[in-house]
Amino acid sequence: MDNATYSYPSDCTPLTSCKAARKPAGSTVVNMGRTGQPPRDYLVWSLCNTLYVNFCCLGFLALIYSVKARDQMTLGDLRAARECSDKAKWYNILASGWNLLIPLLVVVVLVLLLVHLGSAEGSFDFFGEDGYQSFMKLFSR
Repeated sequence: MDNATYSYPSDCTPLTSCKAARKPAGSTVVNMGRTGQPPRDYLVWSLCNTLYVNFCCLGFLALIYSVKARDQMTLGDLRAARECSDKAKWYNILASGWNLLIPLLVVVVLVLLLVHLGSAEGSFDFFGEDGYQSFMKLFSR
């Protein structure tokens, strides 16, 4: 045996039940994150928004974040994948809104223009006498 000296509390000796020597039992908490579905990557929606109209490259930005979300899921980083997925979703929402709004505005303007031109015969009087005919001659050359 070695010559080391061991010190114990006065009411405690080795191999006996000593309350002072006992350590309080603690608990270990392991946070595994959300248990559920992995985040969506919205890749098909991003491709559709990229190929159709793509106003201000919002569809392309959504496509970038969709691919990035898929890569992060492959690497196992679900937090980063969830962040990229959320960004892809919001860029897709913005791109879809613009993709629906712009053609709708074009159709409304064309309908209003056709209704106005169909009901206004003398609306080209600001070109002078026979204003409509001289205006149409500009385009017949």
